[in-house]
Amino acid sequence: MSTASTLPAARRTHRKLTIRRIAAWIASRATDPRTSLWFVIGFALVHAVLWTLILVKLKAAQDIHMDVAEAYAWGQRFLLGYGKHPPLSGWIAGIWFRIFPVTNWSTYALAMTTVSFALVVCWLIALRVVDRRRAFFMVVMLALYPIFNFKGFKYNADLAQLVPLPLLVLAYLNAFEKRSFKSGLWLGFAGMLALMTKYWVVTMIGAVGLAALIHPQRTQFLRSPAPWVAIGTMAVAMIPHLVWLEEVDFVPFTYAGDVYALSSRALNVQLVIGYVVHNVGLLAIPVVLGLVALLLGSVPWRPSDVLARIWSRGPNPAVNLPQALNVWIIQLIVAIGPPLGALAFTVYIKTDWGIPLFFLVPLALVAIPSLRFPRMALFSITAIWFVATIATLIAAPSIATQEIASNHIGGSTYAARSELARELTQTWQDRFHSRWAVVVARSDIGEPMTFYSPDHPASLVPGEAWSSGLTSLDEAKRLGFIGVCDTTDPVFLKPCEAWMAEHAKDAEPLVMTTMRFFNGHPGPSTVWKVYLVPPAK
Repeated sequence: MSTASTLPAARRTHRKLTIRRIAAWIASRATDPRTSLWFVIGFALVHAVLWTLILVKLKAAQDIHMDVAEAYAWGQRFLLGYGKHPPLSGWIAGIWFRIFPVTNWSTYALAMTTVSFALVVCWLIALRVVDRRRAFFMVVMLALYPIFNFKGFKYNADLAQLVPLPLLVLAYLNAFEKRSFKSGLWLGFAGMLALMTKYWVVTMIGAVGLAALIHPQRTQFLRSPAPWVAIGTMAVAMIPHLVWLEEVDFVPFTYAGDVYALSSRALNVQLVIGYVVHNVGLLAIPVVLGLVALLLGSVPWRPSDVLARIWSRGPNPAVNLPQALNVWIIQLIVAIGPPLGALAFTVYIKTDWGIPLFFLVPLALVAIPSLRFPRMALFSITAIWFVATIATLIAAPSIATQEIASNHIGGSTYAARSELARELTQTWQDRFHSRWAVVVARSDIGEPMTFYSPDHPASLVPGEAWSSGLTSLDEAKRLGFIGVCDTTDPVFLKPCEAWMAEHAKDAEPLVMTTMRFFNGHPGPSTVWKVYLVPPAK
């Protein structure tokens, strides 16, 4: 009889749970071609569920961000464009909220589903560049990147780009490798999807085009049908949207010119520096934690041994150098191009514009041929992700309470717009016994009314030149509307009152006050001027 067979059952079970056994299980599932895809999908699903729970707890004292409410409002009608942006982000929200309830938690679930989908596509990208061990390490690094967790809480056109842009890079790497007519079709459709999300994606499309021109193997690629089929496919697929652009007199470009053009060079430089510092700071988190995981995964931990285990020159079959070069070129261009462009054209560059541009950084790093990845490193990076995630989940309720306690005097983040939406809905139905169809207010007020009101009224912004097309002033006067002015914002109060005086002369004026309480802590008190305009007779 063997010694192992005589061990108590409890002891045999304990042996199965050792760190080495868990590490071996993770490595085998992540690197086995038969199981790796489902293992990555499973990881992405767990990430989405855990971070949805975290965001629900972390944002419990707040209403959803106005960008999320705006995406929901766009999704009420499937148009070819929504004034400020192309339609894909609105279409995705429209489909999502026809399946899921219109609640706070489902918006966070949408955001985390978006980034988790990107995790899987980025893994597919990585398989064309590195082996499966490095590819899974890269996926967990991305999951630690704040854009893919707490900074990705608001679903909008910026976050939505994490759906088509990884697909665009994947399609390009596929076309660069296969150089076929079919691969060109996929690349063209991916480019169309990207452009239908936000015009900002021209930065990534331009980077892909420059990579194709700079790469040493450019001649073979450019002589193939793939790039030309891609260009033609994208142009044809964009025709319906281009027709819409002409019909609305290219209003998205009017919006961009009016909102983001700057006259101050000093402010422009300050904003560019802020953009760079912000995005470098966010990227430092997964990079540093990835390095820590590599060091922890190298045992024994003698300095000389660690260096030998994670850094070694010479040929490395784990890296596909031609494809790695594509990734390095693309990421370098989208890293330095936008800030330089903002400086050259004196443009206001928002920090959020970096959200979709740096998902290739972890892959660019793990594709360095001299880096070596011990099998134990997969366990280390996964353990770091798990500990950070669970710690945040536990701390989230306390953080939410502390945040509202420190912002009880002011701050639009905690203004009780959801309560206002419900009160206005009840008031309208009591007065007119019909559905509330239109709200007239600034976007950050009107869009939350659309989301939180059971009637989901269409939002109209007074005097806005780039209307979403969901309603109009004529329709508002025909169906009746509720106008809302925020008395806490003197900059916008006077223009709002002036518009109401002109277009809501026979309105019934009301004053409403809202305040949210959370765990015994009061939020800021907000006074709203309300104008009830009845439906036309």
